[in-house]
Amino acid sequence: MRNFLFLTLAVSAFAQNKSDWPLYNGDFAATRFSALTEVNKTNVAGLRRLCTYDTGENVAFQTGPIVVQGTMYFTTQATTYAINTADCSLKWKQTRPNSAGGLGVNRGIAFADGKLFRGTGDAHVIGMDAATGATVWDTPIGDRDKGESVPLAPIAWKGMVFAGNAGGDNFGVTGRVYGLNAGDGKEVWHFNIAADSGAAGATWKNISKDNPATGGATWTSYSLDPDAGVLWVSSGNVAPDFLLALHPGDNLYTTSVIALDAKTGKLLRFVQPVKKDFHDWDMTAPPALIRTKAGRSIAAAAGKDGILYGIDRSAVSAGKSSDAQLKIHYATPVTTRENVNAPFTTTADTHFCPGVQGGVEWNGPGFSPQSNLLFVNAVDWCFSVKIADAGTVKGAPGKSWSGSGDAAHAFGTPDPKEKMGGWLTAVDADSGKVRWKYKSSLPMVAGVTPTAGGLVFTGELNGNVLALDGESGKVLWQDATGSAVAGGVITFEQNGHQRIGVAAGMRSPIWPVPQTTGRVMVYGLP
Repeated sequence: MRNFLFLTLAVSAFAQNKSDWPLYNGDFAATRFSALTEVNKTNVAGLRRLCTYDTGENVAFQTGPIVVQGTMYFTTQATTYAINTADCSLKWKQTRPNSAGGLGVNRGIAFADGKLFRGTGDAHVIGMDAATGATVWDTPIGDRDKGESVPLAPIAWKGMVFAGNAGGDNFGVTGRVYGLNAGDGKEVWHFNIAADSGAAGATWKNISKDNPATGGATWTSYSLDPDAGVLWVSSGNVAPDFLLALHPGDNLYTTSVIALDAKTGKLLRFVQPVKKDFHDWDMTAPPALIRTKAGRSIAAAAGKDGILYGIDRSAVSAGKSSDAQLKIHYATPVTTRENVNAPFTTTADTHFCPGVQGGVEWNGPGFSPQSNLLFVNAVDWCFSVKIADAGTVKGAPGKSWSGSGDAAHAFGTPDPKEKMGGWLTAVDADSGKVRWKYKSSLPMVAGVTPTAGGLVFTGELNGNVLALDGESGKVLWQDATGSAVAGGVITFEQNGHQRIGVAAGMRSPIWPVPQTTGRVMVYGLP
């Protein structure tokens, strides 16, 4: 009876909006679970591509599409698109001038009360009319000249929009989380991830004009517990990335999972899973806020260190703050980890896994309440780094600041592409034990979506869209798109029938993938 009640409550939370995919991660809790069942283990082999919309843009297409009442919205760095989910025909597109900046990436959009909200490459957040794409407001929250941008998909809730700046690998840039008024874009509050006062501020050592506090920026979306009024944020690494000598303290609140009062921005609780980081191991994607079969309230978070963390969130709610770090129930490796404690030197390269582009990237875990499993994609790619002499390192505004001793490889040297790979790992949400693993020939960075039909949908950089059996990991269906799948893989209803939406096509100087245009494909049963 207890397990039946658990499943009923968990699934009912999605029942009201199961026809849509209204947020970057499907729901505020970032579980990516869908209650749709039309496509299931018995018929998934019959899925076929129904329509495609090609942007014609050769870009870093990592967008997570959303679907609201028959319209799919998605983004590139400069352009916002609205298409009809029935036939992929264009409703409108809106290009914003002066949007260049950052790494040329935009990962998605939020919807609320007839408006869309997105970030820009020149570090603005904009509100748009969802019917036309017209700009309603435009608010700067950073400085492009310093290397700041806003590539993440915002979260919109109760008249507020939550977003933050990226760029924490650039000299002097620190991460900030903003709560903006959804009506006019004005700032309600902001939270400094690089603490500038109190006990947390004292964890920043050796700070000076030549060695300013740097890091902690956010470049992926957040999650939110609407019942508790808590915004959850995963923060980036401290910089210079590789030189412990220049940041010897804990540097709070970098490489952390942070719980903020969504209405005020006040810090409630946090935990720093990656301490004294010198590998560029950000905590990346938003934690999935789940209740397990055993009744545990967990924030399931993963980062570039290649570990999935089960974090106790049972005592976190608005109005209740504590300096005590949250308890971590388990820490489960989901990719290769080697040489993780070996120090970096000025005389030779140190080889380590996961590398700077390894571990879990911009799409975090999905969760199925049916199977009590977490599903997470990860990159298997090792790097080598040789550091500079700390006394000789000089930073400059707007420039990357890594501490590398190799000018040609500011963020290390990756292993040959023949040695890279990727994993999709299923992990028991209560125990942290690995249930099964799927191995890919290339890194896996796409969204992961489990469904009530017993399936897990995702994609590969080799161009395949996959449906796996959620219990065993067996591939039950795949389609070769010819375009790297690095963005969202979602599911929604169109005229009463389940559809699968996929964002594919990524141009990248980092990832060795086919250079195709960004496109969205919709799949369904005949």
